[in-house]
Amino acid sequence: MVPNTIRIAHAVLYVTDLARSRHFYVELLGLNVLHETPGALYLRATEDREWTLKLELAPEAGVKHVAYRAGTDADLDALAALLDTQGLPSRWETDLDRPRLLRFQDPSGVPVAYYAESVKHPWLLQDYHLHRGAGLQRIDHINVMTPDVAGAMRWYMEHLSFRLSEYTEDDDGRIWAAWIQRRGSVHDLALTNGTGPRLHHLAYWMPDMQSIIRTCDILAGARMPEHIERGPGRHGVSNAFFLYIRDPDGHRIELYTSDYLTVDPDFEPIRWHLNDPRRQTLWGARTPRSWFEEASVLEAYAGGWVREHESELKGLPVHVI
Repeated sequence: MVPNTIRIAHAVLYVTDLARSRHFYVELLGLNVLHETPGALYLRATEDREWTLKLELAPEAGVKHVAYRAGTDADLDALAALLDTQGLPSRWETDLDRPRLLRFQDPSGVPVAYYAESVKHPWLLQDYHLHRGAGLQRIDHINVMTPDVAGAMRWYMEHLSFRLSEYTEDDDGRIWAAWIQRRGSVHDLALTNGTGPRLHHLAYWMPDMQSIIRTCDILAGARMPEHIERGPGRHGVSNAFFLYIRDPDGHRIELYTSDYLTVDPDFEPIRWHLNDPRRQTLWGARTPRSWFEEASVLEAYAGGWVREHESELKGLPVHVI
């Protein structure tokens, strides 16, 4: 039995100042507090019927894990069996609204959790009187920086039935980035080349392009323009309108809208050349060096941080500031 992955579901980020993070994510970006416990906030966007981001107070910033939704408890058991067969350690955990989480480290070293059951809460999508800030609508994807994009891509596609939407390749046929999905959009998981594994970013879907531009105005009005790292602009990959911002601990968040569907069984993955200037930004704008070099550290299975490795693929695309 191949475990059925439904979609990307949540991320748990370690933050060093919960009040400062609350101001950024709740007051400015407009995420909604679903639960609050000593040392943690559970947040969701307006369309999310369950929490999609947990902020957990810690001495150092980092990533506890990223999580996917499975179809059923039987899928969780199938995944546990798969991990055991491959010699990948796993354990059962619980969290608020999630009674059964399967926690493991994927072969690339990324801390991952899977769950099937979650308490549902009424959505806020049409409670417009409660919307505030930038107006994030739903969790969309994660991007992981890894020194072995091709290997990570193969594992998720061969064992968890992820499907390839787009990829970046050089003249020698080496894959530098890949966008893979389960729910019929461009990606639930992006894999980009670099020192890692590290979390490059967590992305939320936005209602429209104007809401992304409004985010820039909100951060400027709050005298925090330095938190805008890249954009707004339109990606070549995914066709999405985007903005990258950094939270008070340096975690990168993408605000994202207007990509396309990939549900057809005969969908043909789109290839991009590494140095195509339209790949990163369709309009040809250059990308900050920080976007290629900086990312969030990941928690190891036994505690501490995952050991990072440099990629054999060296260098940056030509369109870099």
